[in-house]
Amino acid sequence: MKKAEIALLAVEALKKEYPDAKCSLTYETPLQLLIATRLSAQCTDARVNLVTPALFARFPDVDAFAEASYDEVAGYIKSCGLFKTKSKDIVEMCKKLRADFGGDVPDTIEALTTLPGVGRKTANLICGDVFGKPAVVVDTHCIRITTRLGLHALTDQKKIEDALKKLLPPEESNGFCHRLVIHGRAVCTARSPKCEGCCMKDFCRTGVKELKNAD
Repeated sequence: MKKAEIALLAVEALKKEYPDAKCSLTYETPLQLLIATRLSAQCTDARVNLVTPALFARFPDVDAFAEASYDEVAGYIKSCGLFKTKSKDIVEMCKKLRADFGGDVPDTIEALTTLPGVGRKTANLICGDVFGKPAVVVDTHCIRITTRLGLHALTDQKKIEDALKKLLPPEESNGFCHRLVIHGRAVCTARSPKCEGCCMKDFCRTGVKELKNAD
């Protein structure tokens, strides 16, 4: 079976399994999603969602964050880990948004990745979820599951993003990546994938092999 065929089967199987999949970070504005995504690095979304209500109440907009001290922001986000680096990135990010983008979150990957602490994964999430553009969010779940499916044998995030863009229908790519996160947490885990209960077991190259060996 060709990679493009596997990709389309995966899109449909995951849509059926998780029809209402969406970003698990809680936010009301583009800025809040941008900051929450930065906080989620090496931290669970659930933990971020516990931290952000107080953070966003204290700093309601770009100006408030841009004028904040690193230490004050850090005090709100300590439980998210790497809080010193993240607090600096958030403040500097907002300073740049105010100086270069009129205080608005830009809508292109090229512009977003000029912001401190923002890489292609975050930029794709913003473009997809906020602006409705085709996006491929390459996180650990995406890398693991698409490798197991047999869609690529790559390790570089940008190369994986480019490879998946060629295989996925543009209108499906953002939802597909959200569904991979849910599936990766519940079924296709890093240490012990539950292949026998996977909705993609009939065409996943790794799953077919694992289940054959188990017979």
